[in-house]
Amino acid sequence: MSNWRASLVKLAGFEVEELRKRLMAVLDRRAETELRLALLHAEAEGESRRLEADAEAGWYRLAYLEGWRGRRDGLKADLLALDGEEAGARDALARAFEELKKYEQIEEEAQLQARQAAAKLETAALDELGLRRASAR
Repeated sequence: MSNWRASLVKLAGFEVEELRKRLMAVLDRRAETELRLALLHAEAEGESRRLEADAEAGWYRLAYLEGWRGRRDGLKADLLALDGEEAGARDALARAFEELKKYEQIEEEAQLQARQAAAKLETAALDELGLRRASAR
């Protein structure tokens, strides 16, 4: 294996792993945000039940709903931003993976050519040996 080709394969592999980690981090943040959004909805349902049971708590309902909508809108905006980040991370990972495969194919082709050249040399050496033995008889 040629040093420079091996280095390219290793670097491309490293880049793929780094981008894979980046994508996993984005997916983790997305899952966390979706969980926070689900908890926010559950909290709103609980608050709604509490408000139905307590007439005096109804005075606070408007302020609570306003704050709840603000938090919900913030989480939805975060999810939209994470969608774009996830798409970018997936695209970058796909490009890096294609590049890695290209370098691996180049390396495999170089190894195949080296094996073919070695096989040609071995065949030529065996042919020469056979000719010498035949001429010695």
